[in-house]
Amino acid sequence: MIQKVLIAAAIIGVIVYSLSGSKPDAKVYLSQLHQFRSEKNRSFRQAPNSPLATTQKSVFDSLSYYPADLAFALEATVTRSLHPDTLLIQMSANRAEKYLHWGQATFTVANQPQRLSIYLSATGRDSTLFIPFTDLTNGHETYGGGRYLDVPLPESDATKITLDFNRAYNPYCAYNNEYSCPVPPAENRLQVAIPAGEKSFHD
Repeated sequence: MIQKVLIAAAIIGVIVYSLSGSKPDAKVYLSQLHQFRSEKNRSFRQAPNSPLATTQKSVFDSLSYYPADLAFALEATVTRSLHPDTLLIQMSANRAEKYLHWGQATFTVANQPQRLSIYLSATGRDSTLFIPFTDLTNGHETYGGGRYLDVPLPESDATKITLDFNRAYNPYCAYNNEYSCPVPPAENRLQVAIPAGEKSFHD
């Protein structure tokens, strides 16, 4: 439930972003991002289904983030799969979960073209697209297992989506080994650094 509430907040931010043109108003964007991060910290401290153990909650103050950078709120060209394949994404535990290969997003980072595959849970219950990825910050400044992005489902004729890496987040496995989380597929291992979003978690 905690993740669904935070995802809803993220979607609102993305919708405001998309309605305001190619670039959001910096003050509004930063205010929304600060509110989103503050609410996530509060949830981690107080929510009964927080991934933190009780002992961690008692000393938890805040997750660690890169400073907000509008350069990492990127417009991507999206190509939808006409007939999405169902595939298995490996979990951190010894099992796999079914996802639909929804499409691909192409964008540019540091003047280098990049591509990420986009997935949708095969359960049919999710209203957001799922983009697990790794980049060259993993294992150094960010969680070694990679991070995730959630993107609201666009209109059927949309050719663009926003990839806001300032909202990139860690899987629950980064906080608690009792969770099993999707492992970013090989095709989503970026060979550039994405110094945006959530950093490694430290007790």
